[in-house]
Amino acid sequence: MIKFILLLFPFILTAQTHRFIYQFHYKLDSLAKEFANENMILDINPDDVKFYPYSYAETDSLNIIRGQKRTRWDDHLPAVIRKKDSFENTSLILLNDFFSVKSTDKMNWELMDETKVEGSYTLQKAITTFGGRNWIAWFSKDVNLSEGPYKFRGLPGLIFEIEDDQENFKFKLVKSMKFPKTYEAKFLDSFLGRKPIPVTEKVIAKKQLELYNNPLQDIAESFKSNTNPENTFYVMGVQIKSLDQLKGMSDERRRIMLRENNPIELDKAIKYPEIKK
Repeated sequence: MIKFILLLFPFILTAQTHRFIYQFHYKLDSLAKEFANENMILDINPDDVKFYPYSYAETDSLNIIRGQKRTRWDDHLPAVIRKKDSFENTSLILLNDFFSVKSTDKMNWELMDETKVEGSYTLQKAITTFGGRNWIAWFSKDVNLSEGPYKFRGLPGLIFEIEDDQENFKFKLVKSMKFPKTYEAKFLDSFLGRKPIPVTEKVIAKKQLELYNNPLQDIAESFKSNTNPENTFYVMGVQIKSLDQLKGMSDERRRIMLRENNPIELDKAIKYPEIKK
């Protein structure tokens, strides 16, 4: 699919949104052998850059066609917005509410002499340390865009591939397209009608610890306050008929959170307490 990019780059000045689709391989559990896979979108607009899961745009398109208002969010996948040509990022995070966190993520790149050919493009190797991980990138000077997936940018050309040296995360460019009008991605502006609440990383860490300590609080409160006997509640595919069921399920949810505590930015991993036996 890389070969199609060649036809689109010469028209980038006339496009309002130039979209790059990256295949994202990632491990929720650093000890796992298998990768999860998702397609991610990098939209480069006249004034900003947006990075988010392809499935969000897919749902948005179906909503327009079918006249629906469905929404989706995946806690494991990043959503980032920044001004064009800037290292000032805004991350969108859904916990018990919808939050936004601003960060400055300037990267110091070391350009290497090593190159390789991908389709009709010559890619050059570059390395950096970011978020507690060492990263290896392959970029092309033939594409005059100093951008890349997630928060990665600042090289003299578009990043085609980037992965960490422990092989937990990898982004690989697979397709490019252009739109004559700016794609707004309005689904990033709110979630279920709620605008993102600006907070700090410390607040997010506190919220994550609160969620770990009481992972099923929302469903427990909904169950207790329910007055309609026809309403049913499910956790992990199991119907909840009493609050006692939630105690064991809470421990299982904590085990999952401990096991899947492997964020892209490793230095932001939460230090969860061990489960008491």
